[in-house]
Amino acid sequence: MGDIERPRRLVRPATATGAVRPAVGAERVSARPGPTAELLRARPSFLLDALRRMDARLADEELRETAAWLREQYTTSYGTAPVGYVARCFLGPPYVDHLFGTDGCILEHYAPADLMPDPFSAARMLARSGSYAFIEVYGNGLVLPVLADGGVVRP
Repeated sequence: MGDIERPRRLVRPATATGAVRPAVGAERVSARPGPTAELLRARPSFLLDALRRMDARLADEELRETAAWLREQYTTSYGTAPVGYVARCFLGPPYVDHLFGTDGCILEHYAPADLMPDPFSAARMLARSGSYAFIEVYGNGLVLPVLADGGVVRP
């Protein structure tokens, strides 16, 4: 399946008793936990600025310090921190998007044909749209697009 496709549940016609038979090979899709009210609050400008500086290719030690600071800010303000961020890349061809992990060590730029690892691949098409400043990716699969003004788009 591609980055934006989702599995569909197939339903078979009802039997003589009126019960609906599940489709052969149909998988049960578990719903991801929804975001809490805290996670949907707008991001303050100091968090946006810190994330923008990440793409400026800071020294490795600065990246780790900024990542630790971001994790602390997110945990205190929102109760949890993303495992990473995906954003549109402005380096130019061949790169179209990049990934920053909150471990401070992953800053990877991706060309269109490159495969992005899970769970970040779910945010890739959102990042390429150019409509968002960055996309927060959480360990449970939750993807939250953040606008340039800090507003968070509901999934």
